[in-house]
Amino acid sequence: MDSATYLRHLRRELDAFRRCLDGDLAVPIEHCGDWTLLDLADHLGRDNIWAVAAVVERRGDYESVPAPRERAALVPWFEKGASVLLDVLDTDPATGAWTFHPPHTVGFWQRRRALETLVHRWDAERALGIPGPLDLELVADGIAEVFDTMAPRMIARDRARYPDSALRLVATDTGGSWTYGPGAPVVTLFGPAEDLFLLLWGRLPRDSAGFTWEGDQRAGELILDGPLTP
Repeated sequence: MDSATYLRHLRRELDAFRRCLDGDLAVPIEHCGDWTLLDLADHLGRDNIWAVAAVVERRGDYESVPAPRERAALVPWFEKGASVLLDVLDTDPATGAWTFHPPHTVGFWQRRRALETLVHRWDAERALGIPGPLDLELVADGIAEVFDTMAPRMIARDRARYPDSALRLVATDTGGSWTYGPGAPVVTLFGPAEDLFLLLWGRLPRDSAGFTWEGDQRAGELILDGPLTP
C-alpha cells in the first residue's frame, strides 16, 4: 500500500472516530479493560501526538498531557492532534523517524496509525451500537502487520516466543492468505478477512461462527495464544 493510500485511510478512520465523540463518553469499551470512550479518546489522541514526536523529534519517550475531560474541550483537542498528525505524516515515507520496529521511517507511522485508528474506531462504534464495516484492503494489511511487526515486537519484549510450527490464515471472502511460523503450516484457520483481523487483535473469540479449522487446531490455538499483539 502506498503513502497516499495510508493517509487516505488514516484520515477517514480519524474522522469516523471523531464522530463517535458526539456519543456517550461514559460508555464502556468492551475489549479495553475498564476504559470508557473518554479513556479511549485520551489513548488514541495522546498516541497521535506521540507519533508526531517520533517523526519530528525522533524520540519515543514523549509524554503528552492527558485529554480534557469535558466534551467541549475534548473534541477540539482530538481534532487538533489528528490534524497535526496528518500534516506531519504527509511527507516522503522514506524520511527517517524513531519507531519501535523496523523500518525506522515515516512510512512505518503512516501504516501503524492507520491500523491503530481502525481498531479503535471499531471499538468506539461497537460500544455505541453503530458498528461500521472495515475496509478490506486495510484489514488485509492489518493482518500482515500483526505477523511482520506486532508479533515480533512481543517476542523482542520477552512477552512471547516464536512458535514451533506455522499457522496459516485464509480469508474466505477475499482469498487472501498469511502464514506465521516456521516451515509448512500445520493448521489453517478460515474466516472472513475482517473477522480474522479482529481475532488477532483480541476483538473476536476463536470459536466465532465464521471460523473453521483444518489441521492441528490445538497447535493453531497455541500460536494464537502468543500473545501476538499488545
